[in-house]
Amino acid sequence: MKNKGIIIFLIILAVIIVAVMVGDFLSSRPEKSGANPFKYDVDQFKNVDEELILYKETKNFKIGFESPAGISISNNLIYLAGDSKVSVIDFSGKLVKEFNLEGTPNSIKVGNGKIFIAYETFLTIYDLEGNLLNKIDDFNENSFLKSIAVKGTEIFIADAGQRLIYRLSEEGVVLGNFDGKSSDEDFGFIVPSPYFDLAFNAEGDLWVVNPGMHSFENYTGEGDLRTFWKNTSMETPGFSGCCNPAHFTFLPDGSFVTSEKGMVRIKIYKPSGEFFGVVAAPNKFVAEGHAPEVAVDDLGNVYALDFDKKLLRVFELK
Repeated sequence: MKNKGIIIFLIILAVIIVAVMVGDFLSSRPEKSGANPFKYDVDQFKNVDEELILYKETKNFKIGFESPAGISISNNLIYLAGDSKVSVIDFSGKLVKEFNLEGTPNSIKVGNGKIFIAYETFLTIYDLEGNLLNKIDDFNENSFLKSIAVKGTEIFIADAGQRLIYRLSEEGVVLGNFDGKSSDEDFGFIVPSPYFDLAFNAEGDLWVVNPGMHSFENYTGEGDLRTFWKNTSMETPGFSGCCNPAHFTFLPDGSFVTSEKGMVRIKIYKPSGEFFGVVAAPNKFVAEGHAPEVAVDDLGNVYALDFDKKLLRVFELK
């Protein structure tokens, strides 16, 4: 009798254990599971305080490119590269001229009365009418030329493939290069993806984004680091992700205009590197989209080349 009672107890215990296991299994199915307490939620960082947004979108243009690549503004004209051609438009969006290129461009820069086009492994130079002046292909087969800056007759090119800044003459002579290292122990430029931008401000200072470090670095033409600033944070004033900012330019007063990928947004930083405000919040762009390339006119209006929507978008101060 005693053994029979033990057997009944064990059967009941087994039934309870099986019931618990089945219930746990069913509750673990995706459609039944609750919120993951360990999931990192970035949605909270996409919301931007309206008081921080200093600009409003006033107009936009369809650019007619299937694969837009870059923008540069010079002498009240907008130069757009993409689809193996350059289109030149005025501020109303009217087409002024266009000409074909030798291949698919990565970026465009207008300076010193010339048009500079970077491709993966070579550079072309045109006059303002679209006539080819020079082709420079003295680069490495692993190069990925991403950005161009021009100062006088010297050209500076950011090579994301080699993680180098090249300095050249317009004749194609390589005057030097640098990797952002001041010693063998330094990491130099950290470029996890093909986003590597550089530009001169109005004072003629060369600034380079070190995207893996979320930093802006100021160099001499010979590659000596003069100063830098950085801001790593998921919050609005900072930069986050593997490699941001992706693009930048300068306002007439020397302030930085930055563009980020992933959590796409455009922001303004003072010349000293302090956060100043927002041009366009993440809700203005495709979620997890491409960072728009940015350019600025003489009035300080910001032009964003939206690669996802294939639009040129204009933002003005409120």
